[in-house]
Amino acid sequence: MPVVALSKVAKTFASGVQALDHLDLDVHRGEFLSLLGPSGCGKSTALRLIAGLSDPSGGRISWGTDEPGTGETAAGPRGHDIGFVFQEPTLMPWATVAKNVALPLLLRHMRAGEIAPRVAAALDGVGLAAFHAAYPRELSGGMKMRVSIARALVTDPSVLLMDEPFAALDEITRFKLNNDLLQLWQSLRKTVVFVTHSVFESVYLSSRIVVMTPRPGHVFRELTIDAPYPRQESFRTSAEYAGYCRIASEALTQAMATAA
Repeated sequence: MPVVALSKVAKTFASGVQALDHLDLDVHRGEFLSLLGPSGCGKSTALRLIAGLSDPSGGRISWGTDEPGTGETAAGPRGHDIGFVFQEPTLMPWATVAKNVALPLLLRHMRAGEIAPRVAAALDGVGLAAFHAAYPRELSGGMKMRVSIARALVTDPSVLLMDEPFAALDEITRFKLNNDLLQLWQSLRKTVVFVTHSVFESVYLSSRIVVMTPRPGHVFRELTIDAPYPRQESFRTSAEYAGYCRIASEALTQAMATAA
């Protein structure tokens, strides 16, 4: 039973732009799934539909229960904690790192005695425990994104949705955060849906890649990345990695050609 299944999902905005059409996608429990495609192909739109931040114009989004194998579905993400990491960190500049991370718990009216240990654990998980009292202006771009990830994880979500979180970072920082994200995923065993337009990032991170067509987006091809975890820097320079990148790149090129 997939955690969430999209069946013939379509999305047309009020402007008349059709972002998605007949999108069929199953997200499996515990996997690291990347949506790969050109800018404007509907990757971020699909993520927002999964999160319940927008409603589809057609089709159905079905959620499985939290218990594997029950076979029950729901029409929306009710009963499922979802963490969302946006393209920008979107931190409150007037609040400390700890208070930014605590925001989702405060919105749930959780007691202060329960909030503090959760925030501490989330910051420790992203390597920022020592910066709990810092303000966003005192952090680098990579550190701000770590805070955003900690804020998404502080509620202990079952599904983590990430919308090109590292796209604006330099390559060295991006590689480091890719490694840290994989360590977090392996230790927490969350289901991750990761949006990217980088072939190299998708291959390094993912257990499965879904290549999407240009707008209106739908699934063009699915690729399974069988390389074992944990993946280290040696994987980036291996022939296996280069082979997967070539396959993904060819699939992306073919998907983009469908627009012609």
